[in-house]
Amino acid sequence: MTEPGVATPGEPPRTIAFYLPQFHPVPENDAWWEPGFTEWFNVVRARPLYDGHYQPHLPGELGFYDLRLPETRVAQARLAAEHGISGFCYYHYWFGGRQLLGRPFEEVLRSGEPDFPFCLCWANENWTRTWDAGTSEVLAEQRFDPDDDLAHIRWLVEAFRDPRYIRVQGRPLLLVYRPQLLPDAVATFDLWRKVCADEGLPEPYLCKFDTHEDFSDPAQHGCDAAAEFLPHGIAGLVPRRPVGEDPERGPDVFDYTEVAAAFAERSTPPWRRYSCVVPGWDNTPRRSAQRASLLHGADPAVYEEWLRRTLQRSAADGRGLVFVNAWNEWAEGAHLEPDQRFGRAFLEATRRAVAGCGREPAADPAGRIGGADPAGRIGGAPALRLAPYEDLYHDLYQRYVALQRLQSEQLGLIQREAQRALQQAAAETEEARRQARVLAARVEQLEAALRRDVAP
Repeated sequence: MTEPGVATPGEPPRTIAFYLPQFHPVPENDAWWEPGFTEWFNVVRARPLYDGHYQPHLPGELGFYDLRLPETRVAQARLAAEHGISGFCYYHYWFGGRQLLGRPFEEVLRSGEPDFPFCLCWANENWTRTWDAGTSEVLAEQRFDPDDDLAHIRWLVEAFRDPRYIRVQGRPLLLVYRPQLLPDAVATFDLWRKVCADEGLPEPYLCKFDTHEDFSDPAQHGCDAAAEFLPHGIAGLVPRRPVGEDPERGPDVFDYTEVAAAFAERSTPPWRRYSCVVPGWDNTPRRSAQRASLLHGADPAVYEEWLRRTLQRSAADGRGLVFVNAWNEWAEGAHLEPDQRFGRAFLEATRRAVAGCGREPAADPAGRIGGADPAGRIGGAPALRLAPYEDLYHDLYQRYVALQRLQSEQLGLIQREAQRALQQAAAETEEARRQARVLAARVEQLEAALRRDVAP
């Protein structure tokens, strides 16, 4: 079996889902927004902007989780592996040695759990109050210089050493969101390759995202490959759809089925560009209506066909990776994680599409998790194996949930029976009172008649 990322024609590609580590409080967000702020704040405040607009997206079986909990991270990896996801691509926020939202990945790296393949994407843009990486109201600013490039790669080297790290041709896969923002991307990446060689590691396999109208040859930025990153590029392929009473003041709306069809058949450039599929997109929870964009009518069946065709085309071209945006971008309406409307429908669609292209998802949650080759590897890293105490915890937790559900049902039954008994008792009491009033009136009548009979 060849390494993921570059495959022999016909070999099933690996499916990598982008992973947002925003779902836990950090001091910076406490200061910038409000105490305890996480992405869930934006999610629950969302409201539909027009008839048929699906908002808010509320989580299903995983709930409003906190990524500081290892049990949550294990549950996510287990769910992903069982449904054909080969690994997570964690967003990595490095600002001159300062890392934001770094705790979940740091704990994954330090603890070795979950034992599920991963890679990193450096989101190398400003953080702003308007969520658009602009220059107004900058909360955390990127400042690039050679000393920081060196410090950064020395930190990355430790992640690259991890046996779970996803590799392409034996090289650790590193994605960079916007290399065009670097003063000299070629020099930065040359330095990174040299440091890796000095550390006895293969040089990183660098992949740029096609974003912000930069769909150029990745070699211009010193990268080995490019990758689609929807919704970037949609406006050039699919017409905007007017919705609402005043379309000019509303979000940019595109039809999901039209987007899926356009990208499933999109022509390939002469360089290596990996494809990206989205289960949905809607960033209205983060932005004002005029600045938001969304894909209307996201549907599991359409997504499944889009992913299936993308996997088939990628396999035919020898492109060994397909990206999914995203695993858990809840405030952008892009999540494979179950929600209250669709449940696991998008996950099940992923599983069927992946299996249909010859790569079986995990089938044994108590043993080796994840579709693997005979050497027991997923995405260039060991297959997911959970420690016995984690399996025991998972089993006990599921039993606890079942007991809680049973207890809730029994309490509900008891409460309903008690309510019916109270209502019946109240009715009987009222009837007794009515009869007492009738009897009292009759007694008064008899007493009055008696007084008339004995009167002199």
